Amino acid sequence: MTTPLAARPSSVQLTAAIAAAIRAHARAESPREACGIIIGTAEAASGGVALRWEPTRNSLGSPTLYEIDATELLRISLAADDADEAIWGIVHSHVASKAEPSSTDVLVAGYPDALYLIVSLARGHAAPDSAPGIRAWWILDGEAHEVALEIS
Repeated sequence: MTTPLAARPSSVQLTAAIAAAIRAHARAESPREACGIIIGTAEAASGGVALRWEPTRNSLGSPTLYEIDATELLRISLAADDADEAIWGIVHSHVASKAEPSSTDVLVAGYPDALYLIVSLARGHAAPDSAPGIRAWWILDGEAHEVALEIS
């Protein structure tokens, strides 16, 4: 059963090491959108904690769209399940736009209890330390709701 929006955390934490790895992957994949998965103790919607970053291949190889490689998604999902962990977050980059879900991002979001994190490589959308900006979103029932993201 999907966790109702009102019952979800209003803020989440990400370690600086995970954030740095996500940013590095986004830079390395540019000009294509980068993508990957954050594994956690449980789904983010139920209050799980992010444990590790799993970069994946964008099977579309596109600068404006992403699709996590199906073989990698299966491998990561099975390993997480075997370890009694969960998909905590789905990550992708926007090469030339804000770290906000596009209408396509909202339409294809298939993990309602996972957090969606978007990293922007666009000028003017950097984090305070000038690194690519990362923002977090619940995508539920065709709507995106921003979640406060703390990087520590």
